[in-house]
Amino acid sequence: MSDAPATLLAMDFLLPLLVGALLGLLLGLAVGLLVARRARPTTEDPAVVEARHQALLAEVRAEEAAHRAALTAELSGLQATASALREQLAQQQEQYRELLDRQRVEQQAQAERERAESRVLQQLTPVQEMLRSMQAKVTELETQRSQQHGELSQQLRQATEAEERLRATAESLASALRNNATRGVWGETQLRTLVESAGLLNRVDFFLQESIEADGAARRPDMVLRLPGGKSIAVDAKVPYNSYIEASAIPATATGEEEARRSALLAEHAKRIKAHVDALAAKHYFTGLEASPEFTIAFIPNEPLLAAALEKDPTLLEYAFSKRIALASPVSFWAVLKTVAFTWQQEVLTDEAKLLFDLSKELYTRVAKLAEHADALGGAIERSVKAYNQFASSLESRVLVTARRLDGLDESKVIAAPRTIDEQPKQLTAPELTESIISGSISEEGSEPAA
Repeated sequence: MSDAPATLLAMDFLLPLLVGALLGLLLGLAVGLLVARRARPTTEDPAVVEARHQALLAEVRAEEAAHRAALTAELSGLQATASALREQLAQQQEQYRELLDRQRVEQQAQAERERAESRVLQQLTPVQEMLRSMQAKVTELETQRSQQHGELSQQLRQATEAEERLRATAESLASALRNNATRGVWGETQLRTLVESAGLLNRVDFFLQESIEADGAARRPDMVLRLPGGKSIAVDAKVPYNSYIEASAIPATATGEEEARRSALLAEHAKRIKAHVDALAAKHYFTGLEASPEFTIAFIPNEPLLAAALEKDPTLLEYAFSKRIALASPVSFWAVLKTVAFTWQQEVLTDEAKLLFDLSKELYTRVAKLAEHADALGGAIERSVKAYNQFASSLESRVLVTARRLDGLDESKVIAAPRTIDEQPKQLTAPELTESIISGSISEEGSEPAA
């Protein structure tokens, strides 16, 4: 591509030179022929020769003119061609430069893209690793999902079977609770479980089915709850249940006649709870218990039972309070039971504290007596030290002096003097001990005249 412009430029310069050289060659050839004819000896008439010469010269000149015209035309054509070629060359050079510029720009862009791709690939290397790990994790999760799907299907089947068994059990329980005797046993069991879970003991903190005398008649509450201080509270665990069971069988989202029937059954349930309050208030359990608060606890063994009744009759609680009946659900009654258990614990702690106080007083008295004995022992030790020191002084100042005189013949034998004791027994300084000693001494001095 780079040799074409140089070739065109060379042709542009060499073309006029070639045309001139060709014209000169032809002219020289014609002149040479004329000279050769003149030099050749002839016997012809000079005029004829001159005429022939002129004719030949004219012919040569005509040929030369024809050749010159042809060459001029050809030169014009060649010049036009050269101009066209120069223009084409300029266009090709411009296109070539543009092509070079585009190639350079494209090469730079390609290099920049390669560098950018290289940087992106370097930056994407952690992403690739992460994608690989994510792919492995996804594969693992898919495997686990398949396993869990199978396990879930199995669990759903088991749950369906369990729900069916639970439904059958609930129906059996509902049919059983329609029986008054069974319902009473269930309420008493719930009550006993709740009391024991609060930390109270049977036949210690509460009694079941204990017979009492109230209002001149024999009464038998389901439970008598003992309180500290000899007080008691009667608890009843019976409650109407049939209307609530029938209402629960109707969905809460029911409409029309079903909704009206459900509302009527719940209203009947609230009315029966109110009637149960009246019946329980007429028994006056608290009159047959010693130091009992003047109310009876009506235990409702199921939270929805009480909630449904209160929803239909919001004045039910106030009505029960006016009849000295406290309606208690498992939650509220458990709080009462925990309070009673805590009160019993505090009662036990109070008794133990009193016993500890008595033991402390007795221990203090005995420590005072021990201090008296320690003081007497210290006095005896002090008297013993004084007697020993008197003995050592007499031995050193009197006996050894005489003994040394008797042993004067052998002065190498020296009898060592006994060591005296300078230490005194430590006196008791604690105020409790010193006060007890002083009080003991005073009591002894005061008792001496009586002796």
